[in-house]
Amino acid sequence: MGTTVDWLRTSTPGLLVLCGLAIAVLLLAIIKIKLEPFIALLLTGLALALAAGLPVNKIVGTAIKSGDSLLETGFGGILGHIAVIIGLGTVLGAILERSGGADVLTGKLLNLFGPKGAPIAMGLLGLIFGIPVFFDIGIFVLAPLIYVAAKRGGRSLVLYAMPMLAGLSMTHAFLPPHPGPVAIGGLLEVSLGWLILMGFICGIPGFIAAGLVWGAWIGKRIQVEVPEEFLVRKEGNGEGPGAATAPTRTAERGAPSVWTIGGIIAVPLVLILGATFGTQLLDKNSRLLQVLTFLGTPAVALLIAVLIAFYLLGVRRGSSVQELSALTAESLRPVGMLLLVVGAGAFFGKIIAATGIGTALANTMSDAGLPVMLLAYLISCGLRIAQGSATVAIVTTGGIVAPLVAGHGYSQASIALIAMAIAAGSIILSHVNDGGFWIIQKYFNLTVKQTLQSWTVLETVLSVVSFAVAAVLFAIVS
Repeated sequence: MGTTVDWLRTSTPGLLVLCGLAIAVLLLAIIKIKLEPFIALLLTGLALALAAGLPVNKIVGTAIKSGDSLLETGFGGILGHIAVIIGLGTVLGAILERSGGADVLTGKLLNLFGPKGAPIAMGLLGLIFGIPVFFDIGIFVLAPLIYVAAKRGGRSLVLYAMPMLAGLSMTHAFLPPHPGPVAIGGLLEVSLGWLILMGFICGIPGFIAAGLVWGAWIGKRIQVEVPEEFLVRKEGNGEGPGAATAPTRTAERGAPSVWTIGGIIAVPLVLILGATFGTQLLDKNSRLLQVLTFLGTPAVALLIAVLIAFYLLGVRRGSSVQELSALTAESLRPVGMLLLVVGAGAFFGKIIAATGIGTALANTMSDAGLPVMLLAYLISCGLRIAQGSATVAIVTTGGIVAPLVAGHGYSQASIALIAMAIAAGSIILSHVNDGGFWIIQKYFNLTVKQTLQSWTVLETVLSVVSFAVAAVLFAIVS
């Protein structure tokens, strides 16, 4: 027995077996037992640490001091990096949505592209509005606008929905301030500026292939009508796909301009990119660089955008401070569990690194000749397909891959591309174990078969094309 335990804890094959068993237990807990991912990640991480023979004081600290423990540094390290960003991003998305910004963008894009180009307009709507708004919230907000566009166009609902969903999915997977990209930035220690840049470069081709090309093809072959009840707002009832619409909120206080909405969304992106490129182009002692660095710190950049949104979309249009505070509190309620899942995933990754599994895996991959990009993508794909959550796939893969990246002298651009590979894998093959699958099936009047034919394939095309772009660029810049 002792020999077997020593083999598991000290040899490369044993450590790999231990890692594989831990991931299998994690997936079993989430998929079969239906345990909350936060609890599953925490339990599996602790079990792996004990099985690997890590000292208890290293895992959880002592009764007097635990600040240096893997438990606290695993949670605290990543949450200190992402909690403020995700919180501010959530508030920004809420004020943009509540002000009627989605309706404004929709009207502008439909006027610009005309009836025939309406599916493209819907794709751009998802792409633009998806930057500050979480994926599922984006569906809830934009779905009523898709119904109206499909009804007016007289064509299948799928033709209009797929481009919009591709835009929302691309921004959710590849761009900060969404939790997955922010978390992987912290795990791999890459700046959000590089993640934004590479996210657009890798994600846009995937969006075009999945949303516009595939969406147009499948939209002509799956005919789905817009039920009348989807277009009727049930007064006093907040339930159902058409229960609440942006035009109702917009009509109360007048619509903001499309330039206002676009400018607010652009503010944090421009500030963060300014700091990133300023670091490359300016002298490190430059006063301008200090200003750009301060303003381009993601938390500061998002705070500035939130304050601008509060004034332009709130105070200037008649909202009181109390109303804005209530909106902020309401929007932040769902964030708690999300942060706990990300923190637990980072702890799980920290345990993996502490056991030496990362080093063993690096040696194995080196001997096998499997590139880190392909490894990152395949692990992320496997986790996504098995348990359905993109965020869990990203943070778990990040913890496994981080030791392979550290100490290899990769540039920030190269590490950002590895992050893109992980992000691409995290969205592949959405199916029945993914909550988003069922939201889409319900909100767009699809059967399960039609959802698999349209949405599942869309996610796979987006994943594969975006990874292919990232892999080619990695080969060039590395």
